[in-house]
Amino acid sequence: MPASPPSPPFAGLDPAAVLQALHLAGLPPDGRLLQLNSYENRVWQAHLDDGRVVVAKFYRPGRWSDAQIAEEHAFAAELAQADLPVVPPLVLHPLEHVGPLQLSPITPTLAHVTTDEGQVFRFSVSERRTGRAPELEDPEVLRRLGHLLGRLHAVGARGRFEHRRRIDSATLGHQPRQRLIDSGRVDPEIDHAWVRLSAQALDLVDAVMERHPPARLLRLHGDCHPGNVLWREEGAFSGPNLVDLDDCATGPAIQDLWMLLPGERAAVAAAQDHLLDGYRDFMDFDDRELLLIEPLRTLRMIHHSAWIAERWDDPAFPVAFPWFASPSYWSQQANELREQIDRLQDLT
Repeated sequence: MPASPPSPPFAGLDPAAVLQALHLAGLPPDGRLLQLNSYENRVWQAHLDDGRVVVAKFYRPGRWSDAQIAEEHAFAAELAQADLPVVPPLVLHPLEHVGPLQLSPITPTLAHVTTDEGQVFRFSVSERRTGRAPELEDPEVLRRLGHLLGRLHAVGARGRFEHRRRIDSATLGHQPRQRLIDSGRVDPEIDHAWVRLSAQALDLVDAVMERHPPARLLRLHGDCHPGNVLWREEGAFSGPNLVDLDDCATGPAIQDLWMLLPGERAAVAAAQDHLLDGYRDFMDFDDRELLLIEPLRTLRMIHHSAWIAERWDDPAFPVAFPWFASPSYWSQQANELREQIDRLQDLT
């Protein structure tokens, strides 16, 4: 008899389960919930009985260990204590003698909750912070983003991660590429070309990174794209605010800078100058790290495809990325890898 397919990772995490988890964590909700846009985890905005509005993040099962999540939470708290505009998770005070919810033995900001169906989810809760997308065409916005990232990296340089992953070609390139090949998700018509081009691209990434290694490695945000920056017009945290440290990692400073640069090549140089002008007000920057932008872009392309493939059994992913299973997607990926190979060859 064939085995039953595995259940989707967040099956059973419905609004009732979220409300129950908050109640057990000592944060009684008033019943109003809004599911926020998040593919990797499940994130809910909830109104509490005491008038506060919080955000509850339920972590994707099996992705991070408690130790890795605890380092994420500790880093967020360290940044907040240094007056950076980030939102650290709250310390939870669960109801006494409640079996379905237990605090992590590592950190009181992470809880394990068991649903009525017997599923176990890990979650944290933070205060809500709102804002809009930053206007990255504005030089002053770029300078202020540079200020923020310079301050973040100054804090990041004070310590080190023991459990978080490292930004390198093995973690974001070779390993996800192999997992993607093993998954069989690459379109058969493009498979040979993509396999060949991705291998060639990663060989060049390795060569560039070996020739131009970063001067130092820091604790980073790790996924600092414009969607993880909220711009606030007024209040104690006016200006850029960073959200979602879920991918915080150890790596070169340029990892947190390059994704904020425009896609149009002609505009990159000017934007880069404004961003680095602000950054250098708080943190030194080695210009040689600019040579790592194209290697990091290549790693992100390969990792992103593998990320979608590994989560394709999650019902949210075919809905959000319907083009992923089409030949046109893989043809485009092959063409973009060819372009990256040309750029990388100029750096070797």
